[in-house]
Amino acid sequence: MSGSRHSRNRNYKAEFASCRLEAVPLEFGDYHPLKPITVTESKTKKVSRKGSTSSTSSSSSSSVVDPLSSVLDGTDPLSMFAASADPATLAAAMDSSRKKRDRDDNSIVGSDFEPWASKRGEILARYTTTEKLSINLFMGSEKGKAGTATSAMSEKVRTRLEELDDFEEGSQKELLNLTQQDYVNRIEELNQSLKDAWASDQKVKALKIVIQCSKLLSDTSVIQFYPSKFVLITDILDTFGKLVYERIFSMCVDNRSVLPDHFSPENVNDTAKETCLNWFFKIASIRELIPRFYVEASILKCNKFLSKTGISECLPRLTCMVRGIGDPLVSVYARAYLCRVGMEVAPHLKESLNKNFFDFLLTFKQIHGDTVQNQLVLQGVELPSYLPLYSPAMDWVFQCVSYHAPEALLTEMMERCKKLGNNALLLNSVMSAFRAEFVATRSMDFIGMIKECDESGFPKHLLFRSLGLNLALADPPESDRLQILNEAWKVITKLKNPQDYINCAEVWVEYTCRHFTKREVNTVLADVIKHMTPDRAFEDSYPQLQSIIKKVIAHFHDFSVLFSVEKFLPFLDMFQKESVRVEVCKCIMEVFIKHQQEPTKDPVILNALLHVCKTMHDSVNALTLEDEKRMLAYLINGFIKMVSFGRDFEQQLSFYVEARSMFCNLEPVLVQLIHSVNRLAMETRKVMKGNHSRKTAAFVRACVAYCFITIPSLVGIFTRLNLYLHSGQVALANQCLSQADAFFKAAISLVPEVPKMINIDGKMRPSESFLLEFLCNFFSTLLIVPDHPEHGVLFLVRELLNVVQDYTWEENSDEKIRIYTCVLHLLSAMSQETYLYHVDKVDSNDSLYGGDSKFLAENNKLCETVMAQILEHLKTLAKDEALKRQSSLGLSFFNSILAHGDLRNNRLNQLSVNLWHLAQRHGCVDTRTMVKTLEYIKKQSKQPDMGHLTELALRLPLQTRT
Repeated sequence: MSGSRHSRNRNYKAEFASCRLEAVPLEFGDYHPLKPITVTESKTKKVSRKGSTSSTSSSSSSSVVDPLSSVLDGTDPLSMFAASADPATLAAAMDSSRKKRDRDDNSIVGSDFEPWASKRGEILARYTTTEKLSINLFMGSEKGKAGTATSAMSEKVRTRLEELDDFEEGSQKELLNLTQQDYVNRIEELNQSLKDAWASDQKVKALKIVIQCSKLLSDTSVIQFYPSKFVLITDILDTFGKLVYERIFSMCVDNRSVLPDHFSPENVNDTAKETCLNWFFKIASIRELIPRFYVEASILKCNKFLSKTGISECLPRLTCMVRGIGDPLVSVYARAYLCRVGMEVAPHLKESLNKNFFDFLLTFKQIHGDTVQNQLVLQGVELPSYLPLYSPAMDWVFQCVSYHAPEALLTEMMERCKKLGNNALLLNSVMSAFRAEFVATRSMDFIGMIKECDESGFPKHLLFRSLGLNLALADPPESDRLQILNEAWKVITKLKNPQDYINCAEVWVEYTCRHFTKREVNTVLADVIKHMTPDRAFEDSYPQLQSIIKKVIAHFHDFSVLFSVEKFLPFLDMFQKESVRVEVCKCIMEVFIKHQQEPTKDPVILNALLHVCKTMHDSVNALTLEDEKRMLAYLINGFIKMVSFGRDFEQQLSFYVEARSMFCNLEPVLVQLIHSVNRLAMETRKVMKGNHSRKTAAFVRACVAYCFITIPSLVGIFTRLNLYLHSGQVALANQCLSQADAFFKAAISLVPEVPKMINIDGKMRPSESFLLEFLCNFFSTLLIVPDHPEHGVLFLVRELLNVVQDYTWEENSDEKIRIYTCVLHLLSAMSQETYLYHVDKVDSNDSLYGGDSKFLAENNKLCETVMAQILEHLKTLAKDEALKRQSSLGLSFFNSILAHGDLRNNRLNQLSVNLWHLAQRHGCVDTRTMVKTLEYIKKQSKQPDMGHLTELALRLPLQTRT
């Protein structure tokens, strides 16, 4: 093949022109793709008259009609299907109906009503104890103990009582000296026992478990734990109520229908009603008040099966039952449960809710009575620790009563609370439960009430905290705002206990940030530092301090203003626990990235955020998770991208140098810095518009040197390879030819170090596909790289080919041959008089050699070498298991010769024919592909100077399969 040309001459402009899509005028008329479709609707109506046949009338309209909105005429086919369904289908339908019914019931109360479920976890976490607890479950028989009272009962009632008493006769379970966690575990076991008993059709046993659990709510021996006990026991009651309701509901389903979602008692069959009544009769037979009240309340919803007015009649009666509970703490939680059930099943029945509230006010004085005081002395509990036990129940009752309540009722409730002495507890619940807007507009009234409260029972700072929580949600009158802050802070700043202080300060920071300037915020931060620094009190209050920081940065999106707050950075210094400090820094950077719209060069911002980013970076160690490293790198990179010194390029480069020294342990940050410096070099070239003074050239060389020094410090081998290539391209674009050569040589020397497997997102993957992609990009770049005068023709191409040849490829891999095919494309492009692309002001080899015959001879020689390597590899694939690969590679090589080779060369022409036959020899190639390829050759033969392809097409037969 020597002495003859392998590559065909290319006219790139003509080829581009031939590939352009032909413009064809299109007449739209009235049609437009965004115009709504008009559907003509034809309606046919049959009219029947006495003594005449039915006639048809039709009408049409050109309005837009949704075809899915038409209503089915006649019976719904799905209903017909349900009517004839088997029991399993009916059960599924019932289950679907139940789920929809539950959703409908819940939707009566809007999303603005905070559900009990959201309070549950907070109560369990807050009300804890280290004292030992006990559970006493008495399942014994009481036969013969009822005396004359029992004999006077009717036979039916006696039977019911015996059913309850006889269950597991003689069993009594008393668990003593339980820790809090043991107690919780035992209650959960009872809940599971309830479900198991119900599933095994032991309904009476299930009821017995519920009764015994309800009795535990009368026990206040460990009073601090009572709110949590209430939560645990009412979970069991809720389970029981749900099981009973679903059981009765299932009895309303027969073979033909499912009970409607909004059913009435008339839809309920007699069997279901009888079962429902039986449950209520069993519960009415419970002797003790507290379990009878709680169990009946738990199945309150079942009254829907009996009568339309059942719930409205039961709620007042249950409300009156609570009056019989003497302990005010037990009583208020009973009211809370009744209000909870009432809001779930009948939120519109406000009278019972209001009655519970006003009944509670009447008994409020009991809290300060002798009985309660004596109980507290016995248990060694102080009044300030006792009163907060009421808060969850009172807050819930007040929330239910105030939900969508008219302004007049809320005002009346507030006035009634005012009239009671020692009303701090009531006042706190009012502020916790009433609408924030109601409280905010009366802020000064509430402050006056707070001042009048007795400090001994319920601390005033808790009242101010509750007021502050409302003011974080709603704004007070503008004229009152400063006075409100002054009144509140007078009390807060006098608090000696750091925990009490920070709990209040955290809430009022939000109010200060919302309504005042950086001056007031700075004053508040200074006061927090003053209170929390002595004895390192801040170490016990990191969550509250973090909350303060989040509130401040949420309101100050202008970071030049934020960092001009004098006490902001000293406030950050209180976060001395590294993990907490890093979390705070991450919060600051997240807000900066989200809200900083314009690049900045403000020295105050830069210095502060460099300090913040340095704190995050220095937290990285050998144990830091990869996800954490990625997050930190993302935040630091977000900051780096927002720093711009405009046309002061030297200052910009100085910033990048400083950043590299500060963030050297995070590889993604170093990568970002290298990309930024490369962009800076290109920006310099763009701004200077080719006016390369010595100063500009020196600056660009400094940028190039920055990248060349930084890249070796990176760990990822493909990161280094790609950055060497990219930086070399940037150097070439800036006419720094020797520096570009240095980058390319560094990349070539690194290729042998590429391992067989690399880590991609924590998983080991073969590296060859990544190496192939890189090398193809590299060879494409080498087209425009001029030869070095001291290193001979195509020096870099030869060096890279030698590395490819010496690299140890996988045994069954064809990637090496694909790279060689890519090299043939490059050598073909290099043989053209004018190259496909250039770099401005860089003379590529087409300009340097000008089509010199010696250069073309070297190019052809290299082509022969590469082609010989490809053919040698194809020969090694002549084994049975490799025939498919041989066929695929043979066709690929054929296509490359067709696209880039000069097929007037006889030997090349014959080689292409041989490859065509090789591709089809073993029937592995797709026939359709071969047909389309042949059609393309015939089409190309009609192009100017391509007539020789006609003869070639005649020599390329299509293989027929039998």
